[in-house]
Amino acid sequence: MKLTELKFISEKREKDLNKLGVYTCEDLVRLYPRDFLDMTHVSLITETEHNAQALISCEVLNAEFNRFSRRPYVKALCQQGCCIFNAVWFNQPYVLQKLKPGDYLFYGRVQNRYGMGASMVNPSFEPADRNKDLKGIIPVYPLAGGLTQRVVRDAVRRALSVAAPVSLIPEQLRRKYALVSLAESYKRLHAPLSQEDIKKASARIALEEYFLLISAFRAIKGYGAKVRLNGYGVTERQVAEFISRFPFPFTGGQLAAVREIYDNLHSPSQMNRLLQGDVGSGKTAVALTAMFMAVKSGHQAAMLAPTEVLARQSFALIQRYFPDYRAALLVGSTPAAEKRAVKAALKDGGLDMVCGTHAVIQGDVEFSDLSLVVCDEQQRFGVAQRASLAEKGRGCDVLIMSATPIPRTLSLIFYGDLDITTIKDKPAARQEISTSIIPESRYGDMLRYIAEQAKAGRQAYFVCPKIEGDDEGTVMSVTELYDDLSKRMRGVRLALLHGKMKEAEKNKVMAAFKAGEYDCLVSTTVIEVGVDVPNATIMVICNAERFGLSQLHQLRGRVGRGSQKSYCFLLMGSDTPQARERLSVIKNNSDGFKIAEADLELRGGGDFMGTRQSGRVLSEIKNLKFPASVIFTAKAISDEAFSGNFEISALKRAALEKYKKLEEVVLN
Repeated sequence: MKLTELKFISEKREKDLNKLGVYTCEDLVRLYPRDFLDMTHVSLITETEHNAQALISCEVLNAEFNRFSRRPYVKALCQQGCCIFNAVWFNQPYVLQKLKPGDYLFYGRVQNRYGMGASMVNPSFEPADRNKDLKGIIPVYPLAGGLTQRVVRDAVRRALSVAAPVSLIPEQLRRKYALVSLAESYKRLHAPLSQEDIKKASARIALEEYFLLISAFRAIKGYGAKVRLNGYGVTERQVAEFISRFPFPFTGGQLAAVREIYDNLHSPSQMNRLLQGDVGSGKTAVALTAMFMAVKSGHQAAMLAPTEVLARQSFALIQRYFPDYRAALLVGSTPAAEKRAVKAALKDGGLDMVCGTHAVIQGDVEFSDLSLVVCDEQQRFGVAQRASLAEKGRGCDVLIMSATPIPRTLSLIFYGDLDITTIKDKPAARQEISTSIIPESRYGDMLRYIAEQAKAGRQAYFVCPKIEGDDEGTVMSVTELYDDLSKRMRGVRLALLHGKMKEAEKNKVMAAFKAGEYDCLVSTTVIEVGVDVPNATIMVICNAERFGLSQLHQLRGRVGRGSQKSYCFLLMGSDTPQARERLSVIKNNSDGFKIAEADLELRGGGDFMGTRQSGRVLSEIKNLKFPASVIFTAKAISDEAFSGNFEISALKRAALEKYKKLEEVVLN
């Protein structure tokens, strides 16, 4: 059903909803609240923690509009008891017409910095004598364009009456597992009567989503091993001789991984293996050894990287360790004549190896005898993309690398058809990174230290969660941070990098930083994966509490790759007990797998699997809070649905349809 068929949804509001990924009434029902306002308790603003949400009863004394600021704002002078405070609304001049002197209820984020007094940013409000909306437990939705919370709440309520979701779990299994109505769960989530409603509804909805996802993988791929078509004649002695080319001894974990791959390639079954390891565990060296097994046996091998910078970095390693083999780089910026030559050589067997980006996947790229495909940082590629490369050979063996540790319990569910090889130890030369939680009061001291390190020849990363800031002023954007640092750190060479830049421009900036032409790189999380800059010794993560722990661990792993002592500074935008508890896990732990387990325990399955490690898979339920046990129940139900005598044709159709929409699937 079209959105415009709902009452009060104009074409303009439809376009704004489209920006949120909402195109139908069914999508609108699945626009899950990002938060809930508990309006059952009125707080004292002076006793509210900094950056916490609160309901405040106060008197508005006066209000004014400042149109000359860089971000125009309305400011109201308010009083609660003996406390005088300001409430500010950015880019909302219409608020001035609604605010008159008198008593109000405000709900929003409280700024309560020590020594600076209290204030509120962009609070919702109602006159106290005619309060209608600020009652009970109210869902808060993502917004875009000119949408307001009231508009979205009304639209969701109407969509529920015409597009209530129907469960695809067979009825007999719903009864066996005592599952409540899916439609009723959606109603309770969007209009909860209690916190318990939110918990139960979130768990039931998440179970259905995980059931559908797991069933999609099962329907598309199945779990049977494929018979080997390519033979490998490489010997253990030859593999050992290749390993000796590296300037460091392999760890026990690396040697065990090589053994598993070797045995797999000499077994009757085709290899479909996930190689996961912590940052700096030596996965690339293991992958190169696997590629050696292929080319030494007379076959071709291909390595797929998500960006040109990483492809060039990997190609440099191939040139170093395979001087006696013919290899080529194939990326988007490769000159046309060179591309034609590379493609011709791959087709007629003139090349043993190719390393590249999506350019390798193109339809006109053919191989003479491709037998091994290595996908680096697999979360950046969709299943279809990897499959299209594997299909360029005959029964290709596939090795997928992941630097994002996933708890084994979850990996067994989501990588059920893959053999999993885990490297848990790290090279002895890999340094521990000193990690500190930095409050606002120490921000200036930190910048002075970094400036001193820059003068000494060291480099630093500054990472922001967003390209653009938010109207609440609680998140500094990467461009705002770049401007601020340019003023504070004069004489320090700064570079800016973010996802909206063109690929060629990003590659140029990253290459220049790696070459030492800049002292500090101010970036979004585009630097999270793979880029190796040994001279970078400092990682600063702004608003660190907004990242998942596994992602923080990934970012921290960008430093500590050289011989110099390295540091990671976690800047807190919200100094709450919950934020400190989470960040302390990173501060006190360097084991990515333990961090991943803690992340799952602290944040629940929705947040954990909604982070980058799952690409866009399940990103729609990242706002739901539910226990990890929900995922295992979904797996058990899916197993029964496919193994029992149930009618699941509708389930397969729905699962396949949803699966086609997921372009950044992490799972193979």
